[in-house]
Amino acid sequence: MNFLAHIFLSCGHEELLIGNFLADYLNNEQARQYPEAIQEGVRLHRAIDTYTDNHPEVLKGVRRLYEAHSKYAPVIIDVFYDYLLSCNWHRYSDQPLPEFTREVYQVLEENMALMPPGLKRHLPMMIADDWLRSYGSHNGLAITFRRMKNRVSRPEYLDGALESLMLHHEGLNEEFNTFFPEVIEYVHSEFLSQIPKG
Repeated sequence: MNFLAHIFLSCGHEELLIGNFLADYLNNEQARQYPEAIQEGVRLHRAIDTYTDNHPEVLKGVRRLYEAHSKYAPVIIDVFYDYLLSCNWHRYSDQPLPEFTREVYQVLEENMALMPPGLKRHLPMMIADDWLRSYGSHNGLAITFRRMKNRVSRPEYLDGALESLMLHHEGLNEEFNTFFPEVIEYVHSEFLSQIPKG
């Protein structure tokens, strides 16, 4: 999954949120330089990725997109799932999405000193563009896929990604809403049950 879902699954734990957010920017050696609570957030992120990549409902969507998008089908599903979380936000949170994202941005800004140099440079722009909420619109998705094309070896496999969402929206949405409660339960049982919120 992408940023919004990962951060949501940190469930209000600030250190988990920070580690979860940083995980894709750190190798194992770099992660070990952080406090244990933030390392736990990195482990949470990676556990969520493994759980997601092997979940049968997620794999249905990957298979559906594979013919058109080949090896990037799982990446496209990750982005789509943030879109679908935005669309289904009311099912999973009583807190309005704009309020949630404002609180997340505040936490990240307050912990800017913990960010690697590249992320430290880009985070203010990400926040200014309200990137967490941008996944919830077709325009935001289109911008995301255009940016991704500049970073991958076979950008042509991302052509038509937004059209794939529209074509398969009903099935992807059904699969997401089967999968997401299960990943929430997984996170609570494996990571959060022993951590006091605070």
